[in-house]
Amino acid sequence: MPAQSTATELKHFTTSDFRLENGSLLGEVTIAYRTVGTLAPNRDNVVLVTHGNTSGPQMIDPGGSTGEGSWCEIVGPGKAVDTNSYFAICPNMLGSSCGSTNAASIDPRTGRRYGPRFPDITVSDIVATQRALLDDLGVEQLVAIVGPSYGGFQALQWAVNYPDAMRGIAAVVTAPLVPRERAEGNVARLMAVLSQDPNWNGGDYYDQGGVLESMIQIRTATLKTYGIETRLRDTLTDPTEIEAAIRAEATEWARGFDANSLLTLGKALRDFDVTAQFGRIKAKTLYVLSRTDKLFPPELAQQVMPALKSAGVERRLLSARQRLRPLRIGPRRAQMGAAVARVHGQPWLGTRIKIDTFHPGTRALTLPRNRERRKMRVLRTACHKNPVVVLLCARLRLAA
Repeated sequence: MPAQSTATELKHFTTSDFRLENGSLLGEVTIAYRTVGTLAPNRDNVVLVTHGNTSGPQMIDPGGSTGEGSWCEIVGPGKAVDTNSYFAICPNMLGSSCGSTNAASIDPRTGRRYGPRFPDITVSDIVATQRALLDDLGVEQLVAIVGPSYGGFQALQWAVNYPDAMRGIAAVVTAPLVPRERAEGNVARLMAVLSQDPNWNGGDYYDQGGVLESMIQIRTATLKTYGIETRLRDTLTDPTEIEAAIRAEATEWARGFDANSLLTLGKALRDFDVTAQFGRIKAKTLYVLSRTDKLFPPELAQQVMPALKSAGVERRLLSARQRLRPLRIGPRRAQMGAAVARVHGQPWLGTRIKIDTFHPGTRALTLPRNRERRKMRVLRTACHKNPVVVLLCARLRLAA
């Protein structure tokens, strides 16, 4: 039986005079991070886990909340990112509000919170702070970079900015670009809600009582978009109870996440597009899509996969398109949502894919029919001999 996994306490790395891509300087940058596993003496067993837009480094904590994008069923002893062998690091993004420098932080130049004066950052700036963190830890090369959604943006940005720094990436339910109009529209929608809050004060709301109700409203809408009502109907039938449960989950998140961080991270995507730099990618690349995701549908493969191929990137796609059947456990269908596979053995072509563990929190667990297994034997992981996350099917995104 695998050993129990325990995440470390939140750690912090601080650097000075950090130059952003736009040329401006942050006098001090702190990046918070968590780790699971044991760092090898030669520091060559590191898997970087990059989190989604509204989650944080707690996503690799054992026993985390699936509602907040926990990967505790993926990262741990004997799991897809096996911390019996690998050292998983999950840093909080620059600009996010789970311990890293963000708009709520104190600007050392003024002694006041940055607030709306926090500088515009890019995904390149975010991964550059992670590179600085790894340099401080003495980690030169990564086994892999694995991330969902916004974490997938980071994995792809890593692959083009630092092509020799990793053996593989797994970009999960994500895309290599965000259309500028979509990014601008997202920021505009956030501002439309936040600016109506009586405490908004142009973004300087920290001494005005905060904007909790607006953040609850934003989070409630997000959770409903991601299908929380379907999940809750498995255990609740009263619409009033369902609404109360959604508000409770939204409130828990809203109490810990800063509104300006939503805007900062949203603005960082306005120019995110790595497609023109695919030729720089040297790492083996696993691109994963979910057939039921609303933001990153399987149709993206029709553009992304040919572009990767023409750039000479060694890649594999898994989009959960296989014919599936429900797996029944006892009299009831398993209340689990996404199967996670590990790849065992070598060579990569023809390796068996073993169903290893499951991610709870969505409608039903489904597995491929026996006659489909032959097709799945040709899939590869994202790096040479190390297992990396593969999602066979998912009804909801793993991270919001």
